[in-house]
Amino acid sequence: MLYRKLGRTGVDVSILGFGCMRLPLIKSDQALPAGNAAIDEPEAARILHWAIDNGVNYIDTAYPYHGGNSELFLGRALQGGYRQKVYLATKLPGRLIKSRKDMDRILNEQLEKLQTGFIDFYLVQAVSESTWPGLVDNNVFEFLDNALADGRIRYAGFSFHSELPLFKDVVNAYDWSFCQIQYNYLDENFQAGKAGLEYAVERDLGVVIMEPLRGGKLASDVPPGVEQIWRRAKTKRSPAEWALRFLWDHPGISVVLSGMSLMEQVVENVRIAGQALPNTLNTEEKELIEEAKKYYLSRTKVNCTRCRYCMPCPVGVNIPGCLSLLDNLHIFGEVKTNRMFYKMYMSSDEEKASNCAECGECEKKCPQNIPIRLLLKEAVKAFEGK
Repeated sequence: MLYRKLGRTGVDVSILGFGCMRLPLIKSDQALPAGNAAIDEPEAARILHWAIDNGVNYIDTAYPYHGGNSELFLGRALQGGYRQKVYLATKLPGRLIKSRKDMDRILNEQLEKLQTGFIDFYLVQAVSESTWPGLVDNNVFEFLDNALADGRIRYAGFSFHSELPLFKDVVNAYDWSFCQIQYNYLDENFQAGKAGLEYAVERDLGVVIMEPLRGGKLASDVPPGVEQIWRRAKTKRSPAEWALRFLWDHPGISVVLSGMSLMEQVVENVRIAGQALPNTLNTEEKELIEEAKKYYLSRTKVNCTRCRYCMPCPVGVNIPGCLSLLDNLHIFGEVKTNRMFYKMYMSSDEEKASNCAECGECEKKCPQNIPIRLLLKEAVKAFEGK
C-alpha cells in the first residue's frame, strides 16, 4: 500500500480509502427497494478487515449511509483493535441541520454509534447552495471550533456537491484541513472539477476523491468501444485500474474512496494502490484515457452516480434503479435486455417509474442536479411501453 500526506494535516493516509456507502447487503442486488439498508455484516466485516490488514487506513462513512446503519456497523466492526489501526472519517448531514444544537446532538450520536471517543476526519456533508447558507446561519464554524478544541474531532473538512464559485467561497470561509470532491476522468469539468482540485491543492488542503468509478459505471458493463480502446494499450489494465490510475497520477490527490462491496474489488484495488505512483502515466496512456472519456460522454444520458441521496422516494419509486437502467439503455442500446432487468429489479408496482407523483422532492436532494421527473417519464416509455 502506498501512502500520501493528507494536505496540511501531515497525516500519512493510504491512497485507497474504504468507502462505506456501498457495503454488501443481505439482498445483494444493487437495484434495491426504497429504504433497504440491510448490511450483510459478516461479509462486510470480512472485506473491511482484509482491507485494513493489507494497508488501508482511511475509512469513510456518513450519518445517513445505509439508513443510518453504516456507522453502527463500523462501530462493531472496528472493535478488537481495528479502530486503532485506522483514521475514521464521517460527516455532519447538512440537510438535517435546523439549529446549532442539532450539530452537537448528531456528532455525539455518531461518537456513540461508532464506539469511539473521537473522529479523526470530520466533514460537513454535501455542501451546496441549498445547505451552505443554513449551516453558516446556524454557526457551523463555532461548532467545528468547539469540537476541535474539546477533542471530539481532530480535523475538519467538507464534502462538496455544487459548482466551482461556491467551492472557492467555502474553501475561503474557514480554516479547513481537507475537502472531498467528486472527480474522475469523466468529471473534470463537473461540480468543483479539476479547477476546484487545483484550487484546494494550492491552499494546501488535503483532497479526498469520491465517485472515482462513477458509481461503478467505469468498471463494469464497459461498452465494446471502450474495451477496444483499453486493448490498444501496451500495458494491460482493467477498466477500474485505468480510472484509479488516472486519479492517483495526480500528486495533489491524497485519498481515493472506493465503495467496495465484493472481496474481488478490494483485492484488485489494494493491488493497484500498491503500485500507483504519481506522474507515472505516459503520454500514450493519457491519450487513451481521453479517448475513452470522449466515447462515454458522447453516449451518457443520465449523470446519476447511485449515491441514493434521492431516496427514499415518498411514493416508493426506485429512482436509482430506473435511472441506471435508462443510462445503460443509452450507452449499450440493448432494449430487450434492459426491459428484462427492469421487470426483474422493480419487484413491486410502486417501484416503477410510472408511479412517480412528480412531487420533486428527489430533485431537491440530488447532488447532480438531475431532472429526475423528466427522466422517469422517459423510463416509462422505454421500459413500460407507455
